[in-house]
Amino acid sequence: TVCGIVIVISITLTINATHSLRYVYSGTSGIPDFPEFVAVGLVDEEQFVYYDSRNHRMVPRVEWMEKSEGKDYWDRETRKHIGWEQVFKNNIEVAKKRFNQTGGIHTVQQMYGCEWDDDTGTTGAHCQFSYDGEDFITMDFKTMSWVAPVRQALTTTLKWNSDKAYIESARNYFSQECIQWLKKYLDYGKETLQRKARPEVSLLQKDSSSSAVSCYATGFFPKSIVINWQKDGKEIHDDVETTELLPSGDGTFQIRSILRVSPEDLKNHQFSCVVEHVSLDEKIDKPWSDNVIVMAHNTVNLCLHKQVSE
Repeated sequence: TVCGIVIVISITLTINATHSLRYVYSGTSGIPDFPEFVAVGLVDEEQFVYYDSRNHRMVPRVEWMEKSEGKDYWDRETRKHIGWEQVFKNNIEVAKKRFNQTGGIHTVQQMYGCEWDDDTGTTGAHCQFSYDGEDFITMDFKTMSWVAPVRQALTTTLKWNSDKAYIESARNYFSQECIQWLKKYLDYGKETLQRKARPEVSLLQKDSSSSAVSCYATGFFPKSIVINWQKDGKEIHDDVETTELLPSGDGTFQIRSILRVSPEDLKNHQFSCVVEHVSLDEKIDKPWSDNVIVMAHNTVNLCLHKQVSE
């Protein structure tokens, strides 16, 4: 790779046909019975390769990857990550000195990758580092330079920014090589990664006196989706809570948006849940009406609990 330590990943839900290739490396110290180094590769946020310091072997996590690459690929990736395992052990020791630390539990992470919009052809990239969960170094791709949010990283940024060959290598990797690998992996797993499943949308209320109405979107793929509430045809954001996107257990996803609204408002105004997804030719506009099934909210929760507990 061409960058080196990870940050918390924040994903914004959209409906653009954007694909991503992302690698997450984690080096740890002071944690018993836990690998000192773990590397995970993700295509469209789905894990497809894995390596750790216990097994010392890069392995496929999905069938399409296992079928598509041969022994040379896995041997090459294994050798590369054995090398990165040693780098990360050293990174932790260097970071501990920078922060005047000795023992304890510490984590050095790296996250890097690229994005490609197959509708517009636009691309993007990210390369970020963290130490003990806090931002350490980030690549600014507009200026092609490293930025240090903490003074302990200044020495590293000065060194990396003065290495013009390293900067050019990073530029080439993120603008070309990473995109080429992303397209290759998408082709390998096109039957699963590029499939489209329409969301099913339902409106539910616990009982007629409840001050909350839920909009469920279930069974959709890919995971990017937009779900909004409208009041009398105008989009509203106040008193709306959207839950975390969750897997359904069958390769699709589900999400819920909760509208806090009084029974009086529900009677006097027209509310609807609007869902946008890449599988749809047009938005799903689901209006609220008095004949929506009451108490179904509990039934859905029981079903979700059953999937988790099995």
